[in-house]
Amino acid sequence: MSLLWRDRLQIFFAPGEVSVVRFPKGLQLNELKFGRLKFKGLKREPAATISAVCEQKPGAMPWEAPLEALERCLEGAANTDAVITVSNHFARYSVLRAQKDIANPAELSAYAEFHMREVFGERAAAWMLSAGAWDPCNGGVCAAIDRDLFERLEEFATRNKVRLEFIEPYLTSAFDHYRKDFQGEVSWFALVEAGRLCLALLERGAWQYIRNQRIIHDAKEELLSALDQDAILFSGGKKAASTVYLLSTGHMELALPEDCGWRTVTLQPYTMAVAGHYSGLPGADETTACAASG
Repeated sequence: MSLLWRDRLQIFFAPGEVSVVRFPKGLQLNELKFGRLKFKGLKREPAATISAVCEQKPGAMPWEAPLEALERCLEGAANTDAVITVSNHFARYSVLRAQKDIANPAELSAYAEFHMREVFGERAAAWMLSAGAWDPCNGGVCAAIDRDLFERLEEFATRNKVRLEFIEPYLTSAFDHYRKDFQGEVSWFALVEAGRLCLALLERGAWQYIRNQRIIHDAKEELLSALDQDAILFSGGKKAASTVYLLSTGHMELALPEDCGWRTVTLQPYTMAVAGHYSGLPGADETTACAASG
């Protein structure tokens, strides 16, 4: 059977809920990604969406409960293809500053590994790293998830006879989808899940700064505070009517006050199984952030 005729699953994997969108066989997705290659195809609508809420177990790794929930969601899903988008609860990010001497993927990988250890310490040795599209003059972004989680997802796919196309972090997946909508030289991108805020600053399309933190109390107040703080620290102060592109899946009514000094462009969720109800991740890093330098 041709792989173009297999059903395809788009999975969103989060601490308290997993969601699966199943696209029927017979048509290709609008865009398929294999490594750095992208292939255009025919657009198709999802045939079904399945979600499962899961509850964290004391003493267990935070991905154990969603893995069990995913097993329930994928009954009868053998011989399908799958893309797994991992919640920002499970991801760490850092900006890789420009390095004109990097000449090949092996050197980029070594540079990303060194940089992540410099930022996060020895715990980075237990992570799977992935560097995004690299520009020697503008740098790029590095994402990481725990190696144990990565391996468990691969084992899960093999056990359920699902062909895993790739695993992607939510921030970079969403950025790839919306980057064409960002206008102006400076773009702020706020991605808000239930219990999690991820904020990125880009200048002329180049990554400058990424903040990834838990939401402790009020999403609106914490987003506004993060924007105001980071504008002062990393972009020379908030400009008049500075624009923030906001994608909020976990706080659907989230909106900044009209007189806050920020102009909000609300992004509509795209066709992906984004869970909207899960709680914060116990034991996760409170805040991880890094700015480009040089």
